[in-house]
Amino acid sequence: MWNGDVRVSGVVRVRLDLSYDGTAFSGWAKQAGGRRTVQGEIEDALRTVTRSATTFELTVAGRTDAGVHARGQVAHVDLPREVWAEHRPKLLKRLAGRLPKDVRVWALREAPEGFDARFSAIWRRYAYRVTDNPGGVDPLLRNHVLWHDWPLDVDAMNEAARGLLGEHDFAAYCKRREGATTIRTLQQLSLVRGDDGIITATVRADAFCHNMVRSLIGALLFVGDGHRAPDWPAKVLAAGVRDSAVHVVRPHGLTLEEVGYPADELLAARSVEARNKRTLPSAGCC
Repeated sequence: MWNGDVRVSGVVRVRLDLSYDGTAFSGWAKQAGGRRTVQGEIEDALRTVTRSATTFELTVAGRTDAGVHARGQVAHVDLPREVWAEHRPKLLKRLAGRLPKDVRVWALREAPEGFDARFSAIWRRYAYRVTDNPGGVDPLLRNHVLWHDWPLDVDAMNEAARGLLGEHDFAAYCKRREGATTIRTLQQLSLVRGDDGIITATVRADAFCHNMVRSLIGALLFVGDGHRAPDWPAKVLAAGVRDSAVHVVRPHGLTLEEVGYPADELLAARSVEARNKRTLPSAGCC
C-alpha cells in the first residue's frame, strides 16, 4: 500500500464507513483533557478488539465540530498486515459490540491503491435542517433540527444561495487557521421545505474551511427572515472579511451526509493535488 507517496511494506490501509450522533461528542478529533470524541472512541475500540498494545490512528475525510452529526463519514487506518489478516472476518461485529451506541462503523474493507480518506476526496456533502414552525421543534428531532423563530422565505434563500456558488475565497465565512487557504469551490447550495415543514439545506463543496457551512446557513437565514436582501450574502463574500451580522448557527442541525471519491485509478493523483495550497486566478493588474 501507499502512505502518501511512500510505499509501506507489511501494512494494509483499511477504509471505514461510519456514522455518529454528535450530540454527546466534543467533535471528531482527539483532544487533551479526556473529552469524549468520535476518533477517540473508535481508536479505543479498535485497540481493544484487536488486543493491540498500540493505538492505530485514524485519518478522517472531514473533521466535524462538537455537536455535528455524520451519516456518511469516511476514515482510513493503517493496520499491520498480520492484524488485518487475523481480525478481518469478525472485526466489524466486534467493533459493534465494543462501540457506544451513538457511533457505528458500517463497513471495513481494504482500500484501493492511493486511497487517502481526507486528501483523495473530491467533494463532501452536508445537510443542515431548520424549522420555522411557531410551535418549535418536534422533541424527537430536537438534537438534529434548529428552530428559527421567524418565518422563512425559502425562495429568497435559494436566490441568495445562487450568488455564492463557484470557486471563491470564502474568508468571510470561515474561521481562519494559520497557513490554511480559504479558497473553496461551492458546488451546490440549495434549500427545500419538506412536507413536515422542515427546511433542508444541501451544501456540497470540494472541501470546507472551519465554520463555513454554519456561517453560510447563518447568512441565508438572515435573508430568509427578511433582515437582509438576497444579494447580501454575495456582497459579504466579495468583501472578504468577517461580517458581525453573519452568525455561526448552532451545530446540531448539521450532518455530514456523504463523501465523494474519484475512480480508483485517480485516487493517488487527487491526493497529491489536494495537498497543494490553492490560489485564485489573478484578476489582472491595477
